[in-house]
Amino acid sequence: MSSIFSRIVSGEIPSHKVAENDEFLAFLDAFPIAKGHTLVIPKREVDYIFDLEEDEFSRLMLFARGIVPALEKAVPCLRIGVSVIGLEVPHAHVHLLPLNSMKDADFSRKIKTSSEELAALAAEIRDCL
Repeated sequence: MSSIFSRIVSGEIPSHKVAENDEFLAFLDAFPIAKGHTLVIPKREVDYIFDLEEDEFSRLMLFARGIVPALEKAVPCLRIGVSVIGLEVPHAHVHLLPLNSMKDADFSRKIKTSSEELAALAAEIRDCL
């Protein structure tokens, strides 16, 4: 069975895309822990990030890194944190988290945001790329 992220890649499930190329996709988390919480995934379905081929892993991280300046412009913060947990969705992914304090990296809490707010923010980040 396809992961929810594979279903997003195929267009079966809508998302708020930030950036995309032939290999990777970045989109806003539908249940963010911080404003601008972005997920970066390989389009190829691989469960565990460390099962990616070495060069694919490197390209994924470089793709994620390329989003950071736009994310910082759209969501002013002290830093963009990077987290790889990999337990909640069986598809390799990287979390980009705008951070102003360690509390912003607490995955046990979610912030409320509407689809309209996510769409507007995704457009703002894309405009900053």
